[in-house]
Amino acid sequence: MNAHQSQLTTSSGRFARSGLGTSAGLLAVAVLIFTGCGSDSSSSDSTGGGLAATGGSGVGGLPGTGGSLTGGTAGASASGGLGGAVSTGGAPATGGAPATGGSATGGGSAVDWPRLRGVNLACAEFGMDPDKGLMNPGTLGKEYSYPTPAEVDYYVGKGMNAIRLPFAWERLQRSLLGDLNAVDLNAIRDFVSYATGKGAYVILDPHNYARYAGKLLGNGLSAREFADLWRRLAAEFKGNQQVLFGLMNEPHNMDTSDWLAGTNAAIAAIRGEGAHNLILVPGNSWTGAWSWSGNDNGTVMANVADSENHFAYEVHQYLDTWSSGTEPKCMSATIGSERLSSFTQWLADHHARGFLGEFQGEGDQDICKQAIDDMLAHIDQHQDLWLGWTYWAGGPWWPDSNALLEPKNWQDRPMMPILAKHF
Repeated sequence: MNAHQSQLTTSSGRFARSGLGTSAGLLAVAVLIFTGCGSDSSSSDSTGGGLAATGGSGVGGLPGTGGSLTGGTAGASASGGLGGAVSTGGAPATGGAPATGGSATGGGSAVDWPRLRGVNLACAEFGMDPDKGLMNPGTLGKEYSYPTPAEVDYYVGKGMNAIRLPFAWERLQRSLLGDLNAVDLNAIRDFVSYATGKGAYVILDPHNYARYAGKLLGNGLSAREFADLWRRLAAEFKGNQQVLFGLMNEPHNMDTSDWLAGTNAAIAAIRGEGAHNLILVPGNSWTGAWSWSGNDNGTVMANVADSENHFAYEVHQYLDTWSSGTEPKCMSATIGSERLSSFTQWLADHHARGFLGEFQGEGDQDICKQAIDDMLAHIDQHQDLWLGWTYWAGGPWWPDSNALLEPKNWQDRPMMPILAKHF
């Protein structure tokens, strides 16, 4: 979502996301700094401290003016309440899959598709800079963490069946073309095993904006290096079809042809490992739904190559002025469907499938509740084209905000009942 959390700079939709570009396709992300993800916070009730959180996307916009923390002041009470480390060990579970949808005509193989309704559980990507990547991996449990069994139990218990797991590439693979880091790989394995064992789908999400430690894909970072990450992940999780491969979070400010080259290299590497998992492919320009048809995504990204034709396009969409998630407001009660409609038509025209990986609204504003309801009703009405959605966001190290889903004092957030209408 948002310029996700903080990143040392964050982009966390609603919470941060800084500015945006002026034409369709130039979106922006805000930089949010807060004491978020760490155990040494000086704030009153926060569980975090340390590096700034990393956040979601910026799907729209004017030239950036810097993101503000609209959902609560930095260091304010954390939304926490769901703790406990994942320690289930063992290989990823292969248990029974949740309900699936109808067959596809394109953008994926002619097989049953999952009907996804879920949440982003953020914190493993905290510290990410959307323009550089992660420069300092930090320490697990201090600067970042992975979701807990209690979080999985809460969201699955509510009726959700999908969890998007943002993480930092630089933490999982400490050197390009090198082995995956055992600490982070084991944490991801444990989370995947627990969540899929509960019947949920897990979307692996390198939350790196097509960057790695200061290098940009196509400019210092090669398609081969990107593909190597996915080759290794495919080898780890190809035995669990409840694991979806979300290639990258919000590529931006790059040549779309470079992103396509990286995309196709990664897909080839995944299939070369014998992995049949569903792949989610974002576009350039923060992968904004509203601008997709009006920029290079609408033409260049139509050339995604998958030998199994088992992929869907992932887009993000926020509902404030510039589709950036930096303002605590929604433009109208129907802004959600309005901003998805052109992408929905693009999917139909290209016989493809789509997935809404990030969106958000202020849970204490009736107009935002109406806008989210309208957006998800649009997806419900086009289930032949849309696989579903994951809301931004949950996770116990966020500052308090009614835009979040993380329960407060074990009570549901205001947006949960609106989402539940569409499970």
